[in-house]
Amino acid sequence: VQLQASGGGLVQPGDSLRLSCAPSGHTFSRGVMAWFRQAPGKEREFVAADGRGKYYADSVKGRFTISRDNAKNTVYLQMNSLQPADTAVYYCAADDRMFSVRSYYFQADRYYYRGQGTLVTVSS
Repeated sequence: VQLQASGGGLVQPGDSLRLSCAPSGHTFSRGVMAWFRQAPGKEREFVAADGRGKYYADSVKGRFTISRDNAKNTVYLQMNSLQPADTAVYYCAADDRMFSVRSYYFQADRYYYRGQGTLVTVSS
């Protein structure tokens, strides 16, 4: 199973981007899918998850939206009002389960499948 994120690029502050992640070789229609990111020199952090509910990091709430198209087996991250602090490599993660513990959604190590990232650079 491969998870490959795409859609990253160089944008200016205030711009929008939509990231996509389409797993190959496996369907996650009944499991959780999520996005994490890692900025240069920083630890990986949770961004958003779509499981029993939708969860967002406080830093992106109101600006980012996670969605999925089960027919296409794809998860998206719509990012609006991008800021330089959003600059990072964005990764998607997935698991066949729906986590029963809310805090698990925020922990990348809980996800069995974690994929390659796509770089998002926000700069003027």
